[in-house]
Amino acid sequence: MLLDTPVCDFGWKAPDFTLSDPSGASVTMSDQIGPGGLLIAFVCNHCPYVIAVAERLAQDCAVLAAEGVPTLAVMSNDYKSYAADSPPEMARFAAKHGWSFPYLVDENQSVGKAYGAVCTPDFFGLNAKGELHYRGRLDDAAMRTPTDRVPELLNAMRMIAKTGAGPQAQTPSMGCSIKWV
Repeated sequence: MLLDTPVCDFGWKAPDFTLSDPSGASVTMSDQIGPGGLLIAFVCNHCPYVIAVAERLAQDCAVLAAEGVPTLAVMSNDYKSYAADSPPEMARFAAKHGWSFPYLVDENQSVGKAYGAVCTPDFFGLNAKGELHYRGRLDDAAMRTPTDRVPELLNAMRMIAKTGAGPQAQTPSMGCSIKWV
């Protein structure tokens, strides 16, 4: 089912969490916030919308990491019902698409629910205080050629890193519904 993300709730304080990557290494959200903030991306492996942006996401997140804005990817789908989203498949997917950021398993779906994530991809751009200032799409590449895309998420996160606040105009992300238990 295709869904759009809600409008950004500017200043909403993101709840902290600790999740593990597919190898079992724990990552705590509050330890990852950089001087320019943090991007949290709710994604999964089997969603065609995520597949379509996976390599552009890797590129934009590498740029952001170099500028002091780390990324955490969270997979909240019920992977017992959707085997393509299992932890071993997550590791393969991340490697295939060149993701250098942690890709975390939200096994009990508590993080996805706490954030109000609705679809994959669903992007949450936080400032250095852990406050939400972006909830929108990655880019507009579907409407342009790859060389002239407008990197909305990258531009928004750069603005947040510089000013602590995101753009007032944001285009909702859209994607597949999160597969809840």
